[in-house]
Amino acid sequence: MLNKLTVNMMVEDIQKTLKFYQDNLQFDFVMGVPEDKNEVLAENDFKRKLVYALIKHNSIEIMFQSKESLANDISCFENKAIGASASFYFEVDDINHIYEKLKDKVKIVKDMYTTWYGMREFYITDCNGYILGFAKQEL
Repeated sequence: MLNKLTVNMMVEDIQKTLKFYQDNLQFDFVMGVPEDKNEVLAENDFKRKLVYALIKHNSIEIMFQSKESLANDISCFENKAIGASASFYFEVDDINHIYEKLKDKVKIVKDMYTTWYGMREFYITDCNGYILGFAKQEL
């Protein structure tokens, strides 16, 4: 039985990625692993280089792992480029508020529109090039 799915995104700079998700999307730092892998941090120290971090916003959890660390853990990632042939789709309560907050801070790759099935959506890229979609049922 499958119980939960949490995405683990390969990134170059975990601290830069944490800043993007905390500043723009209000994610909270849950835990991180510094470069020396000698401890697990419950609070982020932006002065330290991390190889792994977990963030959370309500019921959404996202893991970030450095390219080198992920390739060491799972060798098939060794020659993979950062990015994905997928988008990460967030259902939100107030899409207009989120759009207004983000539109001048991030790269919008598909502007706000309403789909034929009644979802109001827009898409951005994060600081690593991952595509993030935001949607609200309008009907």
